[in-house]
Amino acid sequence: MKFTLSWLKDHLETEATLEEIVDALNMIGLEVEEVDDKAGLKPFVIAKVLTAEQHPDADRLRVLSVDTGSGEPVQVVCGAPNARAGLIGAFAAPGTYVPGIDLTLSVGKIRGVESHGMMCSERELQMSDEHDGIIDLEGELEIGSSFAAHAGLDDPVIEIGLTPNRPDCTGVRGIARDLAAYGLGTLKDARTPPAGGNGPCPVNVSLEFGDTQPLCLGFALRMVRGVQNGPSPQWMQQRLTAIGLRPINALVDITNYVTFDRGRPLHVFDAGKVHGDLVVRRGRQGESVLALDEREYDVNEDICVIADDKGVESIAGIMGGEHSGCDESTTDVLIESALWDPQNIARTGRDLGIITDARYRFERGVDPAYMAEGMELATKLVLDLCGGDPTQPIISGYEEPKPKTVTFPLAEIRRLTGIDVPRDDAIGILKRLGFEPHGDGETVDVVVPTWRPDIDGKADLVEEVMRIHGVNRIDPQPLPREAHIGERILTTLQIRTRTARRALAARGMKEAVNWSFIPGDLAELFGGGGETLKLANPIAANMSDMRPSLLPGLLAAVQRNADRGHGDLALFEVSDVYEGDTYASQHRMAAGVRRGNARLEGSGRHWAGAAEAVGVFDAKADALAALEACGAPVERAQIEAGGPHWYHPGRSGTIKLGPKVILGTFGEFHPKALDRIGVSGPVCGFEVRIDVIPEPKRKATRTKTPLEVSHFQALKRDFAFVVDESVAAIDITRSVAAADKKLIADVSVFDLFEGPSLGEGKKSVAVEVDIQPDERTLTDADLEALAERIIENVGKKTGGVLRA
Repeated sequence: MKFTLSWLKDHLETEATLEEIVDALNMIGLEVEEVDDKAGLKPFVIAKVLTAEQHPDADRLRVLSVDTGSGEPVQVVCGAPNARAGLIGAFAAPGTYVPGIDLTLSVGKIRGVESHGMMCSERELQMSDEHDGIIDLEGELEIGSSFAAHAGLDDPVIEIGLTPNRPDCTGVRGIARDLAAYGLGTLKDARTPPAGGNGPCPVNVSLEFGDTQPLCLGFALRMVRGVQNGPSPQWMQQRLTAIGLRPINALVDITNYVTFDRGRPLHVFDAGKVHGDLVVRRGRQGESVLALDEREYDVNEDICVIADDKGVESIAGIMGGEHSGCDESTTDVLIESALWDPQNIARTGRDLGIITDARYRFERGVDPAYMAEGMELATKLVLDLCGGDPTQPIISGYEEPKPKTVTFPLAEIRRLTGIDVPRDDAIGILKRLGFEPHGDGETVDVVVPTWRPDIDGKADLVEEVMRIHGVNRIDPQPLPREAHIGERILTTLQIRTRTARRALAARGMKEAVNWSFIPGDLAELFGGGGETLKLANPIAANMSDMRPSLLPGLLAAVQRNADRGHGDLALFEVSDVYEGDTYASQHRMAAGVRRGNARLEGSGRHWAGAAEAVGVFDAKADALAALEACGAPVERAQIEAGGPHWYHPGRSGTIKLGPKVILGTFGEFHPKALDRIGVSGPVCGFEVRIDVIPEPKRKATRTKTPLEVSHFQALKRDFAFVVDESVAAIDITRSVAAADKKLIADVSVFDLFEGPSLGEGKKSVAVEVDIQPDERTLTDADLEALAERIIENVGKKTGGVLRA
């Protein structure tokens, strides 16, 4: 939001300096982003042309002798057709930066004649687009005085950054109100009396929304006959130019002026170009409008339009139509002031890609009580600048807004800010801001002004009091130090996510962050592709489905690295996957992929021999490490051969916790799956669910349990069992461990033998059993009994027999 200092003083009676105003704006929350104090225009002075002679070598140039007020006249070469003796204009000396041509002047020769400066045109000083001649001033003027001060160009411009909750400060009036409440001056009376009118408005207006939600909340219209449209006055053009707007003509400039002066967007129609009455309605399929930006926009039933008998005239609340726009030939004008649904304005602006000052204000919420008075202000300016005869206004579909009332305990100020604000000071601040407090006690009922839609509760009122009272008065306080140890802050899933990341990173894997969207064919390959997971508006054609697995993104990332020369790579990701469109079907997974020879012990070529390629057991180790870090009881986990179809059927496995809970899968990827994805080379991977791991029992104390070490000698015994080839080694180790859970501490496989001496379809699996007694030293009889139980249990569960 931009405004000039003189514009602000139209509403605020103050003696404050520019620096004091800027400091005050920052203190009350209207952060100043930039201040242009017009220092760049100070070098331009009023000068008089003493003589003007023809250039000896150029027909269109003249050599001027110019009195700049410095004593001796200076010589200037000028090509302006109106350059003549006696002309008084704006002079720039060498070293001056001229903003209109983005040039710093220097002494130079033009066609062999030295020129010591420049006589400037209006465009060169960014006063207008006029550049056919140099500035020609009238009257008795002081030679050598500041041209910027004479022309009113020394008016500083202030730009503030507005937050969306302050629509009242999209007009200079609202900014002045806040500064007055802060104590920087007195807010001037700016009420506009009704202009009256002669007879009814010949153009009627109706709001036609049928059974649908109304998109217009009020519409005021008036005609002014016999206007003389032309350039707006210099003071108005200067202010509009200063804030970055291009003056067009008086009628259009008035609407722009009121938009920035009061935060009240308006629109004017050339009444001679309007056919019949106006209708405010929803757009229709097939309709379009040529807007004032000379672009044609298609409308639909979600867009509110203003139409006449021949079709759409303007896009309501955003931009008018080119057909009914006002120009120099306009003699009868319709002035419109309306209220529009903020959400519809925001949606229409986004859909059509239109950003205007009107949209900026309407989508934030304009003052509903100022609709009719805004039209009266515009009418007054039209009558003052263009003349004319107004009709009576028409107001359609408007209901007086009902102000909100907030119950405000004044003790809330102390509770939320830590400082005491005297009751009278707090009440006075609210009154100066336009609020109406009622009540004599410590709790008052505060009526919220209609221009503050952001005020909903007592905390908002505390904020209003404090930003005016001074947030700098709030003393910093240290946080209280609690004596007890607080409960943990992170959830179990958050803790598991962090620990899984650390565990996989410690295994030499690098973390990847991939999109949650993948191509539809990959989603189908990895178990997804359902209609519920297809995106209605994907950001790219190859991101059409929510991912059912983390593996497609990791495989694509690994291949991109391999294509760029980094073939030995291990990546992991811990994030969410989606089985459906409900919260229950969203799961937290940890997944990883290894390619080439990127194993735990390292990768790459070595003089001692080529490193082995990654395989199923690398993926298994990664999966178990992630599960163990998250607190899964991996010692009780069951590993079954085989996994999803994207893994090699003979080189993959599934990790279970009981018959129903699947913790994850791992394996080497199937060549056909890699071909479909476009990945080459040996690749293995895993994927585990960390959200299905059982919650550990909460311990009664944080004290660690005592270390219990047996005082008796541990023993080791070896057993070799002959079993069918289909029997898994883990089944044998579990059968051995189950023979005596109290004595057997650990079981591990140390040898595998297959040969014709065992018989067809047979194999020998040798295990080492760690035996740890706790109560007494075991005798030979104890060990013989234990061995019998082991042999019997293995035979019962796997069919194995002790190898002779």
